[in-house]
Amino acid sequence: MLTWLADEKLLIAGAALSWLYVRAAADDRKRRRIADQMLCSVAIAGVVPHVFKWVVARERPDRTRVHGRRHGIPKSGNPWDSFPSGHAVHIGAIAPSAARMVPKQFRPFVWLIAAPLAGTRLVLLAHYLSDVLAGLAIGTVIDRFVRRSFRRVN
Repeated sequence: MLTWLADEKLLIAGAALSWLYVRAAADDRKRRRIADQMLCSVAIAGVVPHVFKWVVARERPDRTRVHGRRHGIPKSGNPWDSFPSGHAVHIGAIAPSAARMVPKQFRPFVWLIAAPLAGTRLVLLAHYLSDVLAGLAIGTVIDRFVRRSFRRVN
């Protein structure tokens, strides 16, 4: 159930709702800009993992490691969509913006919550550790790219 909190559709919807809320309620230009960046990062993160998965056909660990009883672990999606973890890419793309948006005292907790969410993909045998780490790295690079792009525009 926890892994669904990092699902692409849910994170895009959450970023869109957050963007709408900040746009409607916040007078602070900085918060609006961060919300814009978050929505843009998550939108890009919605495309990037699919491109990687198309280029890198890596078999999921639940297909290569489990040959008997699964002990309640469901089969994950497409058997050849292991690299990178799309959940981790989305978390890596949204967490930096979320950390910039919350009060300073709560910023460390964003990653303390986000990293274990990405880790649920390991428990479900949907991805290898390298898939999750690469996904988090790709997501943070997306966030950094979006932030730099926004600086150039404004």
